[in-house]
Amino acid sequence: MAKSSSLVMKASLPRRRRVHRPRRSPTKPERAATAEEAVLLAGVDGAADIFGAAGCPRSPEYPVVPDMDDCVVDGVDDAPATALGRRPSDETLVVHAGEKLGSGGEAGTDSIVTPIVSGTTHWFRDSANLIAFREGRRQSFEYGRYGNPTVQVLEDKISALERAEATLVTSSGMNAIVATLLALVPPGGHVVATTDCYSEARAFIRDKLSKMGIRSTFVDLDDMEALESVLDQGNVTMFYADSPTNPHLKVVDVPHVAELCHRRGALVCIDSTLASPINQKPLTLGADVVLHSATKYIAGHHDVIAGCVSGSEALISRIRAWHHDIGGAISPNAAYMIIRGLKTMALRVEAQNRTALRMARLLENHPKIERVYYPGLESSPWHGVARRQMTGAGGVISFEVASDLHGVMRFVDALELPLIATSLGGCESLVQQPAVMSYWGQSDEEKAKNGIKDNFVKFSFGIERFEDLRDDILQALEKI
Repeated sequence: MAKSSSLVMKASLPRRRRVHRPRRSPTKPERAATAEEAVLLAGVDGAADIFGAAGCPRSPEYPVVPDMDDCVVDGVDDAPATALGRRPSDETLVVHAGEKLGSGGEAGTDSIVTPIVSGTTHWFRDSANLIAFREGRRQSFEYGRYGNPTVQVLEDKISALERAEATLVTSSGMNAIVATLLALVPPGGHVVATTDCYSEARAFIRDKLSKMGIRSTFVDLDDMEALESVLDQGNVTMFYADSPTNPHLKVVDVPHVAELCHRRGALVCIDSTLASPINQKPLTLGADVVLHSATKYIAGHHDVIAGCVSGSEALISRIRAWHHDIGGAISPNAAYMIIRGLKTMALRVEAQNRTALRMARLLENHPKIERVYYPGLESSPWHGVARRQMTGAGGVISFEVASDLHGVMRFVDALELPLIATSLGGCESLVQQPAVMSYWGQSDEEKAKNGIKDNFVKFSFGIERFEDLRDDILQALEKI
């Protein structure tokens, strides 16, 4: 499998004439004005922060380069610069990485659109050609389970966004999780995970890895002393966590955790699905591996299931070897659909960031809402960490309604725009009441242990107009 291509733009591109136009990253007065407008629209008093309408952190002013102005996390600038003099923005990378920016496309075509290479096997013109491939002197593909030109373009795009040396795309997020754990945690190893990591990942770590002689310990993100205590006991192979968590939206202090773990020889694996590569880049913060359910923000249209894992070439090669054995190769058709969806991810996520923040501020001050969970709110205990390592808090908020199980069911049923469904990150807004969906049939004790109350609601915002969603939620609350 070819390595992720470096992003080098052809020097022959004509220089574009500078024109005066507003910067994508607003000036300080513009940020203040925009934030003030957002607060007024939401009917909430408060100061703007990095999760305001612009969705960008307060970052140093950069020279104006046509079409390349971008907001970046401080210190994150690891991707190779182009001939234009600086790293392309995420908005540009989602469109061109792996295609125009890179090798020109592994599919070997001059088509603007990466084609779907559906062949399951690839042929060699002679034995010398085959030997050159085996010895790594010729880049090519052999069999669909080991790699595919269309899939390689997608992997290159994600690598560019995550600032990773390599990426493996799989048939589902759970497949990426399983392959990563099996590859990087040997028998006799020890996984430390957070109590509120993805439920199926938690079950696999607790119930399946234990049968392979792998120990597991679960710690609460609110208790970092417990993590230090476990690490001090030695023999920890990996720390595994979601950031933000689902559905309570806690945020891992990745640099701090990475420093603690690396000092004791443990790897750090972060599932960044609820952030997306637009809002957070864990590898630049110190993580060793970053996972995504690409079904969510990356694909973004609720029409394809996939997962991905990014990191160093050395680690991804180990994961890829296990992935070849357990299967889970993504189809070229699915990869094509993700490539297409990925090109609008920056636009979608920026809109979802804005809507979620404005709605969280509105609901935080609504008399029928008891509590709002969203790291973009200054009232959130995770706001400080989120400010330091994220450029937006994402499109998911959770809240507790001042009612009982049936009152919240009336609220959910009265909503006209959102769909009652699991998942997140797509164009359509989704809503669920976990007590009657994700945790249906579980005991009160199990629900309480996971922080799930009967009045708890999780809302994943799509790209609909904020005012339409606002009016819909407000009218539904009146039905309680």
